[in-house]
Amino acid sequence: MYLPIGNDMSVRDRAIVGIFDMDNTSTSKRTREFLERAEKEGEVIPCDDLPKAYIVTAEYGFRRVHLSALNTATLEKRLK
Repeated sequence: MYLPIGNDMSVRDRAIVGIFDMDNTSTSKRTREFLERAEKEGEVIPCDDLPKAYIVTAEYGFRRVHLSALNTATLEKRLK
């Protein structure tokens, strides 16, 4: 099954490691470091609008961080 995350993008639900709120989690120093490192390594898939959430996926040995303009509650509802 696939989770639509906006901007005509979808991710496989089995590949999802976590769905995180951008405002709440980006206050942590470790989270900011994680996102900065992912950006430097080319693992971030951007969105067109202001991101409200990010989805961490791991599949086939690759980690990706997908930015989404949808909030975490909407993404969670779409998973069910």
